Amino acid sequence: MRSANAVDFWRGLALVMIFINHIPGIALGGLTLRNYAICDAAELFVFLAGWSLSYATGGPLHPEPFARTVFRLLSRALEIYRAQLVITMLALAFLASVALSTDNQLFLEWHNAASAFYDPVRTMIGIVLLTHQLGYFNILPLYVVLLLYAPLVVALARWRRWSALLMSLAIYAYALTTWATFPNWPAEERWYFNPLSWQLLLVLGFLSAELARSSEKFVQNVARLVPLAWAVSGVGAFVTLMHLWPDPMRVPEPRLLFLFDKTYLSPVRIISLLAIAIAFHAAFRYIERPLGPATTLMCALGRNSLPVFCIGSLLSLTGQIVRAMNEESFLLDCAIVICGVVLMGFTAWFVEWRSRVPGLSASRAS
Repeated sequence: MRSANAVDFWRGLALVMIFINHIPGIALGGLTLRNYAICDAAELFVFLAGWSLSYATGGPLHPEPFARTVFRLLSRALEIYRAQLVITMLALAFLASVALSTDNQLFLEWHNAASAFYDPVRTMIGIVLLTHQLGYFNILPLYVVLLLYAPLVVALARWRRWSALLMSLAIYAYALTTWATFPNWPAEERWYFNPLSWQLLLVLGFLSAELARSSEKFVQNVARLVPLAWAVSGVGAFVTLMHLWPDPMRVPEPRLLFLFDKTYLSPVRIISLLAIAIAFHAAFRYIERPLGPATTLMCALGRNSLPVFCIGSLLSLTGQIVRAMNEESFLLDCAIVICGVVLMGFTAWFVEWRSRVPGLSASRAS
């Protein structure tokens, strides 16, 4: 088990914010990142995934053999793919159960689930192909695609670091200028997280980690940018709090360059995330001890991000339904968040407990 570190801490905090944000209208939602920045916890999580990719593949000083990297990333992609199928089916079963128990068929139409019940043949194919995604259950398909793309990023970065960035920027520019994305079949929609755009954030996280681990000058330059990063973050907070969103009909072409679009990850969202990352890059060393148990919890969530995210997704759906079936209440919202975070923490503890028990860990490996 890894000791407490900044990446796991911020990743765990991002998981908590994603859980809260996936319950629209909940009272504590006002405390999450998206209310004070143009970006939100999803961008933070993908950036940290790219950062972790550097550590998982050995880093610039001790890179692991490329074949091992490929097998490692393909194995992880398969694991995430399996998790996506499981939580999707559990979510559909849960919605169906609520619809039956309440005699309210509207629950069958929540979050793009209608086609699974009214057009099951095509939708089952779409679920397996990852082209059909439920609302709030659409992040893991992005990760599957990013992990399949990651070996190429690692190979290019280890050959010529900037070649990976240039390739990523070219794909990103193509997506922004052509509106290219993946289809959400059988529904005539699109992926909520467009991999052609979001891959840039993964690459930026990966290259940042590579440079931070191999270049002292890079670390010093980042430290010099902290005042500017705070200023940019402050502007982003003002824009967000004042709801100063650009009018889609009044910005010039290509419009995605100037909007705050999340699906295509418009540039201003990346700038906002990078500013926050630079502004807070050294904060963990100052808050680790004062936060005490909260630090331990967040790092545990971050170390076990996949099972925690899966449980958090199902818990957020549960929270949505509980709020829909009861009168809105601040105390109810607090109870939902507290119960959700506790269960996510229990999930992290259980996963690590299983890994420490010889019999269970052996059976898992087999």
